[in-house]
Amino acid sequence: MEVYGALDSEFRFDLDPCPLNGVGEMVSWVGRRVYCNPPYGRGKNITQFLSKAREADVAVFLLPARTDTKWWHELAMQADEIRFCRGRIKFNGAKSGAPFPSVILVYRKMGEAT
Repeated sequence: MEVYGALDSEFRFDLDPCPLNGVGEMVSWVGRRVYCNPPYGRGKNITQFLSKAREADVAVFLLPARTDTKWWHELAMQADEIRFCRGRIKFNGAKSGAPFPSVILVYRKMGEAT
């Protein structure tokens, strides 16, 4: 499954802040349709990006499904949709899937349709 392509056809993204060389969490998401797959290494990075979710008209995150973490309970559970991915996602043509389950979180402005 090509995750980004499927999500982009559904949500029509106009911003992916993560490739912006470390400044992605600093750019404005106001009025944007955001796809975000932040660095997973530290929960702080995930938290910084998730805290901007409600700025966007639509913000869609691809994240590890770490339901035991503080960020999950404080921020992920506030999503308008939580879509657990079946199986393990393969990144960038890797031979094996990620060593963790993944989830897609969707946040929308009030009244915003896909």
